[in-house]
Amino acid sequence: MQFKHTLPIQLRFNDVDSLGHVNNTVYFSFYDLGKTAYFNEIKNSKDSLEDAGLVIANIQVNFLLPVFPNEKIAVQTAVSEIGNKSFKLFQQVIDADTEEIKCVCQTVMVGYNIETKTTESISDAWKQAISDFEGRDDLMKTL
Repeated sequence: MQFKHTLPIQLRFNDVDSLGHVNNTVYFSFYDLGKTAYFNEIKNSKDSLEDAGLVIANIQVNFLLPVFPNEKIAVQTAVSEIGNKSFKLFQQVIDADTEEIKCVCQTVMVGYNIETKTTESISDAWKQAISDFEGRDDLMKTL
């Protein structure tokens, strides 16, 4: 997977557990920061893009290598597939110096209307903005 979005992450003292590495629960906040920055960058690249109502339907994480307090890390984010009401987001935490992959995450994001509490289609404007940002016309599939 090719990543067009990378966000450096600053480790905090309380991210580290008693074993001396970043606690597994903290990775989810890294991925949330990456998602937020990714969507803000896409939104800022298009003038007429409104906020999209999105919720997480599924998230799968594989921890590959520990992150230690002295490491510089970053989270990379990309959309791998877009459907009518959902899309797949792929992220990974890397060592920013060596590009060694520490952890990978796949998330299914679903369009959601908070007022009606129902799923909804992701707007064509958002689909196109994501495809344009990723530089891929082949992202749109049925999920």
